[in-house]
Amino acid sequence: MKSLAEQPYYTPEEYLSLERSAEFKSQYLDGQIYAMAGATREHIIITGNIARLLGNQLQGKPCETYANEMKVGTESSRLYSYPDVVVVCGEPLFHDEQRDVLTNPNAIIEVLSDSTEAFDRGKKFARYQRIESFTDYILVAQDEPRLEHFIKQTENDWRVTAVSGLENSLHIANIDCILLLSEVYERIVFSE
Repeated sequence: MKSLAEQPYYTPEEYLSLERSAEFKSQYLDGQIYAMAGATREHIIITGNIARLLGNQLQGKPCETYANEMKVGTESSRLYSYPDVVVVCGEPLFHDEQRDVLTNPNAIIEVLSDSTEAFDRGKKFARYQRIESFTDYILVAQDEPRLEHFIKQTENDWRVTAVSGLENSLHIANIDCILLLSEVYERIVFSE
């Protein structure tokens, strides 16, 4: 493993240039590029379920839902990442004419994995919070039916609620959508 001194520093522009021609997706944080690992079957199913459920509920509304492929970032936060699901309401704003980096997400959903949970809860969430339009962050467990919903109250104040159990649901008021956990986890079998 390279020490920090040995790792090359990339500007946001260098990252975007490399990423746009790369075979595999990578995230960017503070001048470093991090390769993204492949997802489990459960991760893929849960992400697809959520994207479908939100997309169906937002049909006919001025909102768009993106799954897996839309980068989110701002140069001020020095993070470019690929959230599992992103919702933007109103006119989507992009980093440049490539229209592949969304800068005004409203809701971001991340399906947790052992390798990414600390980053999703820590540095990534801290950077997302710098995005003015960002109001809802939902973390989705893979090993049990559980959603954690962080809701922006003020610029530096977020309230968290957790919902667990397949019989329960989560209302995302800012985008007026409901996630039934039985539908989020459809086709997922939990170990005892």
